[in-house]
Amino acid sequence: MTLVPERHAWRPESIVGDRVVLRRHRAENLKAFMRWYSDPEIARLTRYQQGPLSPDEIQRFFHGRIMGADFLAMGIHVRDTDRLIGSCAFSQLDGDNGSTLYHITIGERDSWGQGFGSEATELMVDHAFTQLALHRVALTVFQFNARAIRAYEKCGFKIEGRARDAIYRDGRFWDEIHMSILADEWEARQAQG
Repeated sequence: MTLVPERHAWRPESIVGDRVVLRRHRAENLKAFMRWYSDPEIARLTRYQQGPLSPDEIQRFFHGRIMGADFLAMGIHVRDTDRLIGSCAFSQLDGDNGSTLYHITIGERDSWGQGFGSEATELMVDHAFTQLALHRVALTVFQFNARAIRAYEKCGFKIEGRARDAIYRDGRFWDEIHMSILADEWEARQAQG
C-alpha cells in the first residue's frame, strides 16, 4: 500500500484553528527566523550543537527546508492579530509506511506557555490523519524540555523510546525522547471530544 497525498492536500495554503492560523511561509518570514534562531535559548531547546545558528545557516535552513518542497512548513499566526509567532512542519513523509516527522518552534518567547503550540500541533496532527491519511506522526524532543514533553502528551503523543545520553547540556548528558501518535489513537481522542 502506498499512501501518497495529493499535492494540494500536502501543501495547503492555511489551516484555521480557534486561536491560531497556520499559513504557508512567505519569503518575508525569514526576518523572524533570523531573530528566533539567533536566540540562545531557542538553540538550546532545538539544536544538538551548542549556540545559535549563524545568519548563513539560518538562510540555508529557511530556503532549503522551510520553503523547500520536501517539507510542509507552516507559520503559526495568532488568529486575532495575525502575528507570526512560530513555525511547525512535517518532514520525511514516508508514503509507503504512512508516517511523517513533526517539528515545531514557538519563536516569540512572550507566546510561550499560552497553548499556541499545542493548538498548532493538534491542527497539524489532524491534517496528517484526516487529509493526508497517514498512520503515524513522530517527533523527538530533548529530555530537559519538560514543557514541550507535557504539551506533546496533552496532544496525545506517547513516549516510545529514547536515545540515552544523546545530548550534553547544562553540564550533563540528557536523553533524546522519541514520541509518536497513531491514527487510531487520534480518532479515539476525537471521539471523546
